[in-house]
Amino acid sequence: MSCGIYKNLMKVLVTGGAGFIGSHTVDLLLQKGYEVRVLDLLQERVHPYGKPEYISKEVEFNQGDVSDRDAMLNALNGVEGVFHLAAYQDYMKDFSNFIKANTYSTALIFELIVEKKLNIKKIVLASSQSVYGEGKYTCKVHGIQYPDSRSVEQLEEADWEIHCPQAGCKEYLTSVLIDEAVTNPFTAYGISKEALDRLAVKLGKRYQLPTASMRYSIVQGPRNSFFNAYSGVCRIFTLRLINNKPPAIYEDGKQLRDYVHVLDVARANVLAFEDSRADYESFNVGGIEGINLLDYTKLLTKAAGKNIEPVVSGYFRYGDTRHTVSSSEKLKKLGWKNEHTLENIFKDYLKWVYEQPDLKDRYEEIEAIMKKQKVIRQSKIQALS
Repeated sequence: MSCGIYKNLMKVLVTGGAGFIGSHTVDLLLQKGYEVRVLDLLQERVHPYGKPEYISKEVEFNQGDVSDRDAMLNALNGVEGVFHLAAYQDYMKDFSNFIKANTYSTALIFELIVEKKLNIKKIVLASSQSVYGEGKYTCKVHGIQYPDSRSVEQLEEADWEIHCPQAGCKEYLTSVLIDEAVTNPFTAYGISKEALDRLAVKLGKRYQLPTASMRYSIVQGPRNSFFNAYSGVCRIFTLRLINNKPPAIYEDGKQLRDYVHVLDVARANVLAFEDSRADYESFNVGGIEGINLLDYTKLLTKAAGKNIEPVVSGYFRYGDTRHTVSSSEKLKKLGWKNEHTLENIFKDYLKWVYEQPDLKDRYEEIEAIMKKQKVIRQSKIQALS
């Protein structure tokens, strides 16, 4: 059941439209007949060479910061729908940038729409699986649990799994699929995205402005930037393999994750925009199933045509979750499904990678910075072995 008014919109704004998810969403919107305006900062850490060539000439492109009032007002004028996909994330400790780019910008959009009485009919926003923090687990004694993050002391002992948080219980928890019901973020990024979700639904309902928040799992595929530390394990491991270096796996490699193709994410964004059943709701946009990092690395290594064993050194990235795999059942009720397998992700990404002019492995430089900042640390047990 779609609401036809959205399909008849003439012009929409995509913030972050030069980015990974944003640009694929722009392409799909153009294919469906929308006019598209983009607002993108072209942040140097993500776009060191400026505006990407893949941005269509059909796009009205505005370079600017989503947290800048004048830039945002100029971008909002004359559009009827908004895809607020601009976001900031990294493993560096500039926490205020997460709030500025992700949360403040969301509040600013609503502020301008209300103040200027702009004719915006719907907003789709980029949220994240990170709003769930450590996620959802079950204890065989105490049932469903939503634990907090593991302490640095636990991680330094290479005790990787999650303990039951109930007093006196020593059981290890078993991860279960995460639904949309409970959020529990513990990073600045996750908190910024949870705040975005809350702003969207509360202000949306107050001012009769439909919204939909999309909580992406790990998104992968072509156009995933080589240059920022957060652009994902597929990029990091692929560049190492291409340069005949072993992928470096944190913890023990048994942590579970789910991965979703960027084209499936773009379809989810547009579906949520066009379907009135998505109004004022949040949706997981996840992969087909969870996979542990060791198995993921084996599949990627095979797809890259390499015979290189990964290194499991006992390092850990402080702030990482142990197991996070989302359920997309709520989104599937709107007719969405995963059209791309993990093998498709690797095939499409590798094809794009080999078309790029600069395949230098930069991770050792970034890793050195993160070790200095104590984002990456080594467990005591492994360090002594």
